[in-house]
Amino acid sequence: MTKSLFPGFDGLMTLSRREGVDVRPTLLRVLTDLYVQSSTHSDDEQRQFVELATRLIDQVDDATRAAVKARLAIYPSTPAPIMQKLGLSAAQEGRRVPLAREIPAPALAPPPAPLPVRTPTDAELRMASNMAMQPKDAADIHDMFFRAGAAERALILHNLAQTPLKAAPRIPTVRAKRAIQILEMAAIAGDVENFTSELGDSLILPSRVAAQIVDDASGEALAVAARALDMPSPVFQRILLFFKPEIGNSVTDVYRLSRLYDRLSDRSALVMLAAWRGSTLAVTRAKYQPSLHDSERQRARAGASQTRPGVQPGSAPAVRTGTSGSSDR
Repeated sequence: MTKSLFPGFDGLMTLSRREGVDVRPTLLRVLTDLYVQSSTHSDDEQRQFVELATRLIDQVDDATRAAVKARLAIYPSTPAPIMQKLGLSAAQEGRRVPLAREIPAPALAPPPAPLPVRTPTDAELRMASNMAMQPKDAADIHDMFFRAGAAERALILHNLAQTPLKAAPRIPTVRAKRAIQILEMAAIAGDVENFTSELGDSLILPSRVAAQIVDDASGEALAVAARALDMPSPVFQRILLFFKPEIGNSVTDVYRLSRLYDRLSDRSALVMLAAWRGSTLAVTRAKYQPSLHDSERQRARAGASQTRPGVQPGSAPAVRTGTSGSSDR
């Protein structure tokens, strides 16, 4: 079961210790979620789960360990070695499985001293307020991003944080939290249609752009969309492992996108979101501009041709007739 889902598991564990991006909490949650989805397991599946989960339980933070313990405490087929590892008691007839004793909260470290914040100059404030993104600029940024490779995309996102372009407003917290829950459930279920629909609705994007983000094979576009929703890093990692198997099966891609996501600023993501929204307006204008231009030209030609006929020199004047048809003399 586990090898088919995570063929690079050992590589992920090695890089987690070496590269500085700790995905072990995500791996333990994913393994647990996969295990409890089925009511029965073969001996080989149980052996693999016990072996991998036992290694991870000792290496994750208390919050992850508590979340995994809560899932396995109510699962009737939790292996005995895992129950012992987590301090769970075996279920008895007619009795609910009790949770283990509460894990004491770690002592809070003193908060770091705040860094001095530079006050922006008047010129910078004027630029920030006046540089609203034009549709053509938005379309250029959109096209440049999706044409670029992985390294170039990272550089584009880094540079966007330094531009005076106006970013999109933040997604309201309540709406963002609901979207994150729906996206994670859709990712675990492999439901591409609902995932794309919810991503477009929550970020106020047309279906065309939302589909382009989801279908993007490299994964940076999905990282930007997740950061615009302020998605927690472990949730983003789980979505990569479940929803993007072509990325989740690659140790290099998982760490590349995890590092990018942790370093990606909110401002860069929101500026790119503004570009995605504005590019749609540019496409719409380009679609209808030729027909509008031709209509104006046709009206101008019609107005020029409809001149009033005048009396030609040398022609006889019009003769008025009476009611009887005879001419007036």
